[in-house]
Amino acid sequence: MFNIMTLNKISPVGLEKLPAKDFVVGDNVEDPDGIILRSYEMHDMDIPESVKCVARAGAGTNNIPIDKCSEKGIVVFNTPGANANAVKELVLTGILISSRKVVEGIEWTNSLKGKEDVDKLVEKGKSQFTGPEIKGKKLGVIGLGAIGILVANAAVALGMEVYGYDPYLSVDAAWSLLSTVTKADSVEAIVKDCDYITVHVPLNASTKKMFNDELFAVMKKGARLLNFARGGLVDNAALKKALEEGIVDKYITDFPDAEVLNLDNVIAIPHLGASTPESEENCAEMAAIELKAYLKYGTITNSVNFPNCTVMYTGNARVTVAHRNIPNMIGNITAVLAKENLNISNMINTSKGDWAYTLIDLDSLQGKNTEIIEEINKIDGVVNVRIVREE
Repeated sequence: MFNIMTLNKISPVGLEKLPAKDFVVGDNVEDPDGIILRSYEMHDMDIPESVKCVARAGAGTNNIPIDKCSEKGIVVFNTPGANANAVKELVLTGILISSRKVVEGIEWTNSLKGKEDVDKLVEKGKSQFTGPEIKGKKLGVIGLGAIGILVANAAVALGMEVYGYDPYLSVDAAWSLLSTVTKADSVEAIVKDCDYITVHVPLNASTKKMFNDELFAVMKKGARLLNFARGGLVDNAALKKALEEGIVDKYITDFPDAEVLNLDNVIAIPHLGASTPESEENCAEMAAIELKAYLKYGTITNSVNFPNCTVMYTGNARVTVAHRNIPNMIGNITAVLAKENLNISNMINTSKGDWAYTLIDLDSLQGKNTEIIEEINKIDGVVNVRIVREE
């Protein structure tokens, strides 16, 4: 049996993927083997020593201490693409409301409550809310992952001229992108020419405050900027200046903070990108399936800190090792198995940055479970050893 701790309310549709015969699931389980969460802030949390994996029912993992988990050999999963359609729909909404002043018009119309001749006032005042159509305008999409591609393709269908930029565009993603989307050479090329700019990149050290004074300086005057990725991608001080100078006509964000709320020409949305029942179910299902596969079979899919590693389980004994990506590791591990006279039937080693993962199928453990764990754990650079299946 595996214990799974939930740190947020998780869709029952997803939790159904963790059958009761193998999993105990709840928000107060003891000695959890895995954690599943949405937006719960884990950075100040004392993670139980029993935890082997963490799954975020969503794409962003800024609320999870990735480095701390890696040092402990805890595999952290996310669910890329599970909420992509929900975010895409809200981005399209953002493009429209950035142009047509729908939000401002609604707010003004509501201010007419209790007045006489509202219909006449509406006709007289509507001219202040005119805005351009999006058909024929240029949209720049920065980041062509699951969400960015859906946004780009949908914008093409709406008649926009779409440009995309992503230096890490995968082959599968490229196949999904409509041929009418023009590939740009840089972020600067996108912001220089496009009327609308939407950003879909993760927040990390290289992307933090990527929208700064330097980038705004080359941006097309009057552009509309949409941020449905992470608030930290935009330097608020630089944004304030860009809005005041008319470089940015409107800023639409799903990640408002106190500074942004005090700026004019900002439409702030309360992080609704993935807030649909369909998205929550999709994310919960994917997260649960990832946890289940890792805990039961040692396989990894969609981890943000360890490499993907998928090998069909054939019924033999299985050992997994999470370790640093350093030389001689495989030799050291196999030497331990050879010393114990254990025969390897299948083995795979994969790496991702500073970390690596080795999955080994043995003909048998010959009852040497404890010895194997103790000896491999002594190897410098090993952070976690598991006997996933005994035979």
